[in-house]
Amino acid sequence: MNRRNFLKHTGILGAGAALGAPSSLLASNPAAIMPKGKAEHCIFIWLGGGMAQIDTFDPKKKGNSKVSPKVSGSEYGLVDTAVPGVQFCEHLGRTAKMAERLTVVRSVNHHIIDEHAFATNLVHTGRMISGSVTYPSIGSIVAHERGAASSDVPAYMLIGYPNVSRGPGFLGAKSGFVYLTDTESGPAGFSRPADVDPARAARRQALLEPLADHVQNESVVAQYRTAQEEALRLAGPEFMRHFRLKDESADLRNAYGGEFGQRCLLARRLVQAGVRFIEVSHNLNFINGTGWDTHNEGQQNQHILIKELDIALSALIADLENQGILDKTLIAIGTEFGRPASYDGRGGRGHQGTCFSLVLAGGGLNHCGAYGQTDELSKEILEKPVSIPDFHATIHAALGINPAKELLDGSRPVPITDGGKPIAALFS
Repeated sequence: MNRRNFLKHTGILGAGAALGAPSSLLASNPAAIMPKGKAEHCIFIWLGGGMAQIDTFDPKKKGNSKVSPKVSGSEYGLVDTAVPGVQFCEHLGRTAKMAERLTVVRSVNHHIIDEHAFATNLVHTGRMISGSVTYPSIGSIVAHERGAASSDVPAYMLIGYPNVSRGPGFLGAKSGFVYLTDTESGPAGFSRPADVDPARAARRQALLEPLADHVQNESVVAQYRTAQEEALRLAGPEFMRHFRLKDESADLRNAYGGEFGQRCLLARRLVQAGVRFIEVSHNLNFINGTGWDTHNEGQQNQHILIKELDIALSALIADLENQGILDKTLIAIGTEFGRPASYDGRGGRGHQGTCFSLVLAGGGLNHCGAYGQTDELSKEILEKPVSIPDFHATIHAALGINPAKELLDGSRPVPITDGGKPIAALFS
């Protein structure tokens, strides 16, 4: 029996062939046609540590972490949103007033080990770690597929610390990111020394060209050359001017709040400059002692983080709307997993990947405040489960990218998502 007959006989071919089918076959199958949004940019906010959905965007009945025995439930009270029947935690009051511009996907789930590195990689790449393949992050895929909206900026920028989960994987350095950790100074190494004028920089670059001509294509050195060429192209005041937040009014800067808010303001400026995908990290551990990883005493100060998120997110949505670019800019909030309703011995929460919330806002989607339903303690999904590949597929579709399209790892075809399907209700 040959391979194709074996797959037909076992039913594997019929059940899964569409995942690896060529794009021409997908296009000829009406059931495989994906929705296509009109967003041009994505701001991906990363809440490193694991945001407790039951204390933020999927609140339930009030619990109590300070009595013995502890009572499972939400840490905070509820607040009504602009969408009837949808409630958020009381510390998300500003965002609640904008709920018709966003959708909390309350039924996200994965079933990998609830460990930070594995889950961070999964939510960034949409796939499990493989020993033979380094998969690209969602930011790198968007950069690869859409490129920058302006030749003056990179396609993908990271405001936070880099790691392989955020990288280009098999797509190579051309689809990588430019990163910064300080909003005041911008990316390191892109400002020339005072004694290096454009003419001198051009002479230096000319000296490199003969050496670069001997580099073999597809080699590691070639990838380094590509990254170097991109850095040389961007170096100088034209690129660095986008990081001058003081060019914005004091009132607007204050409306965004602290350091995390300033990162969000910078993300808006980078969108307007033409950057296609910006990841903004909000994992400033010093604020509550643990960041979003609210084990033990970190839970007791979690409200400080939530309030900061509320201020920055609501300001970002309002600012994008005032600039007339909210429908063109998709905001996505990611985190590696959620938290259970029960408390640990010191009043914190553990990890829960089988039921948690992620958020989408703007981007021209048909927002409904909340999508999916969970049980009375946000532990089990009752309606409309959404996998991580589905969430990725929704982001790609919103940006006009077919999530079933195949990329190439050498000669091996790899679909952009691992069988993900966009949330159809969010598209016209």
